[in-house]
Amino acid sequence: MKQQEAENAEGAAGKKKKKVTAAQLRVQRDLQELTLGNTMKMSFPNPDDILNFTLTIEPDEGMYKNGTFNFSFAVNQNFPHDPPKVKCLQKIYHPNIDLEGNVCLNILREDWKPVLNLNAVIVGMQFLFLEPNASDPLNKDAAEDLRTTREAFKKNVRSSMIGGTVRGISYQRVLR
Repeated sequence: MKQQEAENAEGAAGKKKKKVTAAQLRVQRDLQELTLGNTMKMSFPNPDDILNFTLTIEPDEGMYKNGTFNFSFAVNQNFPHDPPKVKCLQKIYHPNIDLEGNVCLNILREDWKPVLNLNAVIVGMQFLFLEPNASDPLNKDAAEDLRTTREAFKKNVRSSMIGGTVRGISYQRVLR
């Protein structure tokens, strides 16, 4: 009897309530289990939409130290079977992020598995700033610089982060 009353109350209250999708439930669980360190923040431009959010990474070590990097995450309704779509919102000099903001991270492509969660993606993103990967590049010029002269690469990273120009390409300031 109580269950019927609860269902009736839920039905009456739920007329305006949208159906929660499997993707939303999974994202909700992933977000609850998330452990963001002090170098990362999440924001939700639309608080009613947990499938689209921004992740800000502020590395406190490595070549990208003291930078502020924003990434948009778009999770489709087929999550967790499809990985989230992740884009860098600034133009940055990085071997694994191209000038359009596309991110090269294996678990966002061929190595994605439904058992992976948003935390795995976020940890992978953070790792890209600690250890840029020249062997799987999207920005081939940056990767070449990293492979051949690490010191020149570091200098280019610094120059790009202050809003300078590297190889004729202007970057926006991301240094805090």
